[in-house]
Amino acid sequence: MKILFLHGWHSVPGGVKPVFLKESGHTVFNPALPDDDFEEALRIAQGEFDQQQPNVVVGSSRGGAVAMNLRRVSVRLVLLCPAWRWFASVQIVKSGTIILHSRSDNIIPFYDSEELLRNSGLPGNALIETGSDHRLADPASLQMMLKACEQDSF
Repeated sequence: MKILFLHGWHSVPGGVKPVFLKESGHTVFNPALPDDDFEEALRIAQGEFDQQQPNVVVGSSRGGAVAMNLRRVSVRLVLLCPAWRWFASVQIVKSGTIILHSRSDNIIPFYDSEELLRNSGLPGNALIETGSDHRLADPASLQMMLKACEQDSF
């Protein structure tokens, strides 16, 4: 499976989550997104999406906001503690989107993901509580991310 992984603000390509997906047997595209220019980050991500045609887009924190703003996306979005309220102009996601978030996240409130779920009309099981902080880099959260990427329906 081809996965486009969009990293968070002040993160870099090659972090724990995209490496985990790659080590799980997937082809992972993980472009460097600039921290200080959301529009440029979106341009880079859109170009990578259009060129690589991934099966899934995973967006972590600010990368989740970038993923939400991609155009012509017909594939599943897996959003990890998405920072949509801070960065995105889009306030809803499409059917089939999965959101992973920790209730103990001290960066992006869990409530933001609950609101995104409601705004989008997604079923309650589209929001999965996992992890103990914003990073979602613990083994259980990594496995949940992988499951969300690999399953046709959740």
